[in-house]
Amino acid sequence: MRLALISSRCKLALLTALLAPPLAHADAPLEYFLHSAGPAATPTMHLGWGLTAMCVAVVAIIAVLLAGALVRRRPAAAPRALGKEGGGMGWIYIGVGVSTLALLASLFYTLVTLQAVAQPSAVPGLSITVTAYDWWWKIDYGDDSDPAHHFVTANEIHIPVSVPVKIGLKSADVIHAFWVPRLAGKTQAIPGQVNTQWIQADAPGVYRGQCTQFCGAQHAHMAFDVVAQPQADFDAWRDAQILQAASPADGQVRTGQKIFMDRCAGCHGVRGSDAVGVQAPDLTHVGSRRQLAAGTLTNTPEHLLDWVQHAQQIKPDSLMPSFTLNMQDAAALSAYLATLH
Repeated sequence: MRLALISSRCKLALLTALLAPPLAHADAPLEYFLHSAGPAATPTMHLGWGLTAMCVAVVAIIAVLLAGALVRRRPAAAPRALGKEGGGMGWIYIGVGVSTLALLASLFYTLVTLQAVAQPSAVPGLSITVTAYDWWWKIDYGDDSDPAHHFVTANEIHIPVSVPVKIGLKSADVIHAFWVPRLAGKTQAIPGQVNTQWIQADAPGVYRGQCTQFCGAQHAHMAFDVVAQPQADFDAWRDAQILQAASPADGQVRTGQKIFMDRCAGCHGVRGSDAVGVQAPDLTHVGSRRQLAAGTLTNTPEHLLDWVQHAQQIKPDSLMPSFTLNMQDAAALSAYLATLH
């Protein structure tokens, strides 16, 4: 019974992914291998090219030698005759020597690449903290020492173009891994430890990120976006995110806020209200985000309400429960959530 339930959940999750509208910014599977978008990713991309070329060369050489061995004809000899060994040891020496040189060269190139991406060439112009949860990402801008400029968002990182950004990585539960393929390599987020990463985008755009350390049932649905913007656009976005949520004025919106406080405020926070939950994404400006549920759904009013009512069908085993709402309560809650932008 348990296996059947898991199987049905997996099928439902797959169907949801297939039926979801395609993301406008989705890259080809090997896009990061062909193109980079920042100085922290370019050396890694070149290293990938070099290691791939070496592997292809090894395969080609072995294929040629194997083909030569298959077509080679040895001279006839008496079946029981014992003769002097041929020059086979020479090939062994050549193979060991070439392999040693290739491995040492790849090791040296890897160390040089690690040194090149260890630190940005300029002092980071922005520092943020990213905390990984099962299965979403919490992003802290600023710190508690400056409450006026400190805010929290989720699953979407905004950065200014051409500015190095320092990222402190934490985990709230298990080991995760932070990876934005076109901007930087992978860095693990480990419970009880703060690791650092830096990214920089050379051009405006939306760059897909993903958890790459298997962390549980919804590991594949733990994505995020990095949105690179010109400095003026980034400043405008940050100023808007700092603002608290407006108090509802409409009667239906107030009803929706009450439903939210009764059912959601224990986990979610909305700045400017009594909702101060910290175990789930802050929803103060949820309407401004591109995606929901860490990249599982595009952010539309219909998807947001669907997520509230069918979270366990869309993302099984997540900590978000499915809520049963009548039509009036669903409309009121949707009206309130629409004000959080």
